[in-house]
Amino acid sequence: MDITLPSGGSVGVVVRGAGDLTLLLAHGAGTDQHHRSIVGISGAIAEHGVRVVTFNYPYTQAGRRRPDRPAVPLASHSTVATAIADRFGGPLVLGGRSMGGRMATMLVADGYPARGVVLYAYPLHPAGKPDNLRIDHLPAVAAPMLFFQGSRDALSRGELFDRHVRSLPTATVVDMEGADHSFRGREWPEEKLYDFLAHHTVDWIGRLDG
Repeated sequence: MDITLPSGGSVGVVVRGAGDLTLLLAHGAGTDQHHRSIVGISGAIAEHGVRVVTFNYPYTQAGRRRPDRPAVPLASHSTVATAIADRFGGPLVLGGRSMGGRMATMLVADGYPARGVVLYAYPLHPAGKPDNLRIDHLPAVAAPMLFFQGSRDALSRGELFDRHVRSLPTATVVDMEGADHSFRGREWPEEKLYDFLAHHTVDWIGRLDG
């Protein structure tokens, strides 16, 4: 399934599962919707009766590795979200791995009417640059947010996450001891990881209003 973008071209979309609720899941900066992490997360969630839709940003659809400036992925994200909500009914739950999650929060902060937002390893700051915080828009996200936070995440130092994210009234946090930004760690083999993420995601989504 392809969705045409206002700027021209299209992005590919994959739909997994079926149900009354739909999670639109965006990929991270260095991956695409076919990366094993996105396939693993979306497949596990879909097994629990939540429809999961994934898509490519224009730069990955074009085979490029370097992300565009935020305005481009945000515009495509908004177009895909609107098209999916029109097809399956809304409001959607938005979600994303790393950069995809950041784009989802920016979209909702700008007024997109999401039911909730799920963040798999929110990139609070670039690696090695804890002073460059990506937090200014987060207080404007009125929808509930679910954060999966690894204790070894190099893009989200614990004390900064606690100060700027965990304290938000709209935030629910699932801590993952020993997990890095990619959710790797001795305690997190893939089968356990995807089941864990799916269980907490589906439980949280099921308790949302709207």
